[in-house]
Amino acid sequence: MNITVYGIPNCQTVKKARDWLDAHQIKYTFHDFKKLGVSKELILLWLKSVDLHQLINRSGMTFRNLTEPQKLLSQNQDDAIALMIQNPSMIKRPVLVTPQKIHLGFKDVDYASLFGQT
Repeated sequence: MNITVYGIPNCQTVKKARDWLDAHQIKYTFHDFKKLGVSKELILLWLKSVDLHQLINRSGMTFRNLTEPQKLLSQNQDDAIALMIQNPSMIKRPVLVTPQKIHLGFKDVDYASLFGQT
């Protein structure tokens, strides 16, 4: 199974997700979107499965540090995509991509269900 985890390595939620996958011997590729970035095409692919407002981490510091006009722009898909490309840490982390599903965030019970570990 081809699995990719998108996030930033120093994010505690990403660390928990990667630790869970490692502990369950589930192979994955890690994509550090602070170093490698994200593309418009990738974000559009995610948006086929998740809602724009779910994809944006509105409680994180990156979003909170945006100007009010930028926050308003995040309501519009095209503008929000441009903001996420410029500020990838405003994306909810981790983004877990499997052949069947795109999953945002981490909860061990959700991962257990996704990977049949219940």
